[in-house]
Amino acid sequence: MVFKTIIRPIMFNLSARDPEIAHHWVINWLAFASHHQILLKIIEAANAYKSPQLERDIFGLHFPNPVGLAGGFDKDGRALPALAALGFGFLEAGTVTRYKQPGNDRPRIIRFSEEQGLINRMGFPNDGADEIQARLSQSSEPAIPVGWSLGKSKVTPQEEAIEDYLYSLRKLYMFADFFTINVSSPNTPGLRKLQDKEPLGRLLQAIVQETEATAEQVGTAGAVKPVLVKISPDLTEGQLDDVIEVCLDCKVRGIVATNTTLSREGLGSHVNTAETGGLSGRPINTHSLKIVQYLSKKLDGKIPVVGVGGIFSPDDARRMFDAGASLIQIYTSFIYEGPGVVKRMNKTLAMEETATRVGNAATL
Repeated sequence: MVFKTIIRPIMFNLSARDPEIAHHWVINWLAFASHHQILLKIIEAANAYKSPQLERDIFGLHFPNPVGLAGGFDKDGRALPALAALGFGFLEAGTVTRYKQPGNDRPRIIRFSEEQGLINRMGFPNDGADEIQARLSQSSEPAIPVGWSLGKSKVTPQEEAIEDYLYSLRKLYMFADFFTINVSSPNTPGLRKLQDKEPLGRLLQAIVQETEATAEQVGTAGAVKPVLVKISPDLTEGQLDDVIEVCLDCKVRGIVATNTTLSREGLGSHVNTAETGGLSGRPINTHSLKIVQYLSKKLDGKIPVVGVGGIFSPDDARRMFDAGASLIQIYTSFIYEGPGVVKRMNKTLAMEETATRVGNAATL
């Protein structure tokens, strides 16, 4: 309650012209806390909810709970220990590109508080794979799975995209528990064309082969880092079928559904729908849920689906799991609801799981 009644109004008012200002305040504070064990313990004591009922083993990794942070929040991996202490079951950092890039011009985030949505047109601002690798080599690693989202540099020609991704993968391999291949952001020109069947197949085949080769080189051939692919909510069913076929053929270990949308459905009439960028938050929830349901039904358990898009409450989380998601990720709700949303989701999920097990035992 303190966050929603005091902290959020102050932060939103002070960053009304450029919401990214508030984002940097939070990241800077979390990055500071990440270097101080006593602060990490205080954060964890106040926010983390732990229960054996929440634990999951998926694509070869152990997750203390199924609620993760989506890519895009900590683009450079500066605050991972503090984010882990907030109670997430896993983190996705990035998106990282081979070359350092500033991203698109600011302001590049627009809040729609009434609809609990955001439009962002960030354009993958990040320090680049080399600088991030150097920072991570001097940092402590969280005790939860951390994935790195990889994207294409804006300056890289489309025909050189594969090597761009592979370069970042090699640099970050030792610091990742899994990789998410981002081919679905609407804010890098041409990126979404990599979701087409043929280019996606070439890209994912090269990436999976690179993870296998790198695992062999470092002596962990039996534990190859899982590769996931993050898809757009704007794909047709035919395109989703192509993605499924490619992922199964290329031995991709999971699908993250979904990224932001170019649709403006769900926004009020007062909203300037001409704003460019991808929409996230509550307006996208219904559509993301349908895509997760479609993928899960088609895949029939062959590979897991990570559900993302407008998950704000324990009920939203339950619906996403009921649709077939094995894990979920949040981002926009973390901004609007604060860190307490993670604890609320995990606590409710654990209670539901306990009640279900008790009920099942009673019927035996």
